[in-house]
Amino acid sequence: MTLKLMMLGGLLLSGFLMVHSAAFSVASAADERPNLIFLMADDQCTYSMGCYGNEDVQTPNLDGLARKGMAFDNHYDTTAICMASRATVMTGMFEFKTGCNFEHGDMINDTWQKSYPVLLGHAGYRTAFAGKFGFDVKDKPDGKRISGIGQAFDKWGGGEGQTSYQTKANKTMAAYAQEYPHSTLSYGAFGSDFIRESIRGDQPFCLSISFKAPHKPAEPDPKFDDIYKGKTFKKPANYGRKNGAHLSKQSQMDRQYERFFSWNYANKYDEVMATYHQQVYGIDQAVGMILKTLQETGADKNTVVIYTSDNGFLCGSHGYGSKVLPYEESARVPMIIFDPREANSGRELRSNALTGNCDFAPTMLRLAGLPIPENIDGRDLMKLYREPTAEIHTALPLINVWGHSATHALSIVTKTRKYIYWYYTDEDQNMKPVEELFQLDKDPLEMENLASNPEMQPVLEQMRQHYDSQLRNWVDQSVSYNGYKEFGTLFDRNVEWEAKSKILAARLPKPLLKKKKNKKPKKEKIPN
Repeated sequence: MTLKLMMLGGLLLSGFLMVHSAAFSVASAADERPNLIFLMADDQCTYSMGCYGNEDVQTPNLDGLARKGMAFDNHYDTTAICMASRATVMTGMFEFKTGCNFEHGDMINDTWQKSYPVLLGHAGYRTAFAGKFGFDVKDKPDGKRISGIGQAFDKWGGGEGQTSYQTKANKTMAAYAQEYPHSTLSYGAFGSDFIRESIRGDQPFCLSISFKAPHKPAEPDPKFDDIYKGKTFKKPANYGRKNGAHLSKQSQMDRQYERFFSWNYANKYDEVMATYHQQVYGIDQAVGMILKTLQETGADKNTVVIYTSDNGFLCGSHGYGSKVLPYEESARVPMIIFDPREANSGRELRSNALTGNCDFAPTMLRLAGLPIPENIDGRDLMKLYREPTAEIHTALPLINVWGHSATHALSIVTKTRKYIYWYYTDEDQNMKPVEELFQLDKDPLEMENLASNPEMQPVLEQMRQHYDSQLRNWVDQSVSYNGYKEFGTLFDRNVEWEAKSKILAARLPKPLLKKKKNKKPKKEKIPN
């Protein structure tokens, strides 16, 4: 089934018709509406950027964007894995409402029709997307995949799956391969071309670029090989296994734990991080290309730029690699907004308000003069841009329902605290339900679990209430497909393990990590 046919079907939805009608009411003011640029890295942690305090790295264009605009210090991806995070970014809805993640299922068309690219397109914006799209769209949960998703955009440089670092391997980007053989800079060129094309018309534009970098497997652009050659990097204070001994055993039951060694954070930290930061440097240069084009064309005066990442990366913190887990390095990511029209621009302001990836869709819709649909969980970030001391969220969920069942968890984060409930039980592994409580304003590296501290019991109870409230939202609002309803029971603190184990038995969960047979296990050395 083609996308255009499905889009026609989607228009029959009464809620969508209301938004669609409102879109036409603002289209007449197209010359006054801002252009929108949304740029997203893949697997970028906060300490990969100078403007987040790392003096070892070079990110001049991103740091400059932060100085001109506003950097956000408490920005979280409500699911720290790409597919689900990207679905949340597009729709402004939490994962249990998009029903979209690896091992669960794809987005359905009714949900896609409520995404910011579709709504902006119907409102008269010229839209473009390039890079890793991240999910498929089906006509219904158990239905057919909709072909030609790129038809929803005026210009398409997107790709399925992980895409490739080799530009020539990305069919929609092949025209850029000769001049930009590495995909990161090709996206900068794509964005620049789209800007130049768009300013010739009378429509505002919305450009979305999803860089593959710095996602594994690490393949940095050789053009930048000298940037960090021979560089020694300062390790974060929570680096290494000895700084993760206080964390739950459940969190050690998936690949994040073994990747501390298999991805060489334990023995080749400088080499691994040089490659990682080189990939981020490539993104910085691509962003520079886009910003330069905005200035050259004069579009910079009316273009809002947003930069972020789909999730963070642990990079050896607490003795973990990869992402997914609800700890800070994985869930908290960089986020910058620059709106040249605002009085606060150029003042080098920062916001420590709690924000999430659910906030991007409503922010862009509101910037375009569109109403925010009721289904959206996010809030308008521009309130914080105009009032840096304001707040838009009291608490946000951090969701993991990917991977081994032991690492599945629902967590709650506020501006100053985090609560994690690990429900999984296994007597053979000496694993019982565990609560973790961190005082983020005093312990941003999450080095002390305060859940058993008698003095913190009132705080623990308050966080439990936030947790229970979010779980009720899950029960009431989660999609009825792709296995999301059952987590309303699995994450319930008051349901006995026997009932939960029956659910898991029916799901045939993955086994926990086990040592390979017939091989003597290596003794782990705890690095300094």
